[in-house]
Amino acid sequence: MAGSAHGHTPAAWTGVIISFIGFCIAGVFMVAANVPGFWAGMGVILLGGVVGGAMKVAGMGMPKESAAVVAAREAATRSAVERAHA
Repeated sequence: MAGSAHGHTPAAWTGVIISFIGFCIAGVFMVAANVPGFWAGMGVILLGGVVGGAMKVAGMGMPKESAAVVAAREAATRSAVERAHA
């Protein structure tokens, strides 16, 4: 997966960072037994997903692959597997 650049986009990083901050907020307030603060942290987690999705729609995420690229990757994988088994 390292060669595919999966998740290495501004949209992915921003969404994950915001969600991580929300997770930390929710965790602190859960330990402090503060229910409204916990749900505020959960809201920040959801906000991270919304922001990441909006950034992806705005063009800051991974572009969709064309059918030709997918077919070429599958053909290369098949030939590599065939060479390994030969």
